[in-house]
Amino acid sequence: MILDPNSLPVPELHAYLLGTIGPRPIAWASTVDKEGNVNLAPYSFFNVFGTKPPTLIFSPAIPRGGKRKDTLLNVLETEEVVINIVNFDIVEQMSLSSTAYPKGTNEFIKAGLTEQASVKVKPPRVAEAIAAYECRVKQVVHLGEDQGAGNLIICEILLGHVKDDILGEDGKPDPRKADLVARMGGDWYCRANGDALFEIPKPNRNLGIGVDQISDAIRNSSVLTGNNLGRLGNIEKLPENEAIQAFSSTDEIVALHERFSNNQAEYVNALHNLAQNYLENNQLEEAWLTLLQAPKNS
Repeated sequence: MILDPNSLPVPELHAYLLGTIGPRPIAWASTVDKEGNVNLAPYSFFNVFGTKPPTLIFSPAIPRGGKRKDTLLNVLETEEVVINIVNFDIVEQMSLSSTAYPKGTNEFIKAGLTEQASVKVKPPRVAEAIAAYECRVKQVVHLGEDQGAGNLIICEILLGHVKDDILGEDGKPDPRKADLVARMGGDWYCRANGDALFEIPKPNRNLGIGVDQISDAIRNSSVLTGNNLGRLGNIEKLPENEAIQAFSSTDEIVALHERFSNNQAEYVNALHNLAQNYLENNQLEEAWLTLLQAPKNS
């Protein structure tokens, strides 16, 4: 289908955009007004945009009716905010805090959360959050005045807090312990844990050969997927002939060769399936050694 922003009602366009652009991290923003009244609200138009200076940007959109949200009004008054990070343990409390309570309502109290004093800014942080970032608001960019218009709140991190119990043995955040959540479209969320987590070696650690350097016989495989080809293209150089020859004596290759000795097409297909298994176990070298067992003309 084709989406023309000029011909779709805002709520309908909103649903398509948020249903296809995600998962989106959640900025759980705590602010205060000039009188010191505390506000806490989540926003999924959010991310980190730099580390020197450390910069976070989130965007409260103008809701139906055109009234600016308390978070936006507060940061315009005080130029301070704490961005609290949401994980699965507190996702329901975060959701409750998004309720459009009257101005002056303390969502910490409504959601059953603990206010913890910040060090460098006036807004408190959520004690239950796995991480919180005390920020100075550097700039607010208004993208429009109509319903759905964003207001980019550009924040510089002055001080961060990360719970020790989400750190791994290397002292850095462990995604399995962090158990982060993110927004999808409608009422849907995404939990970054269990089978949802996977690793892909960063291509910038080496100069991969690229998919264009893979033979047509492998690129046109009926078994290997685009993801498989992407991983294969990340190898820096193909195995040497000596390694290929040595791998031909492994039990799995010998068994496949004997089983399909009279059917070259099935043999190649079996090699591709075995290579795919190696790729799924992050064994790139073994996958290539397997694929290179195929006859040169296949």
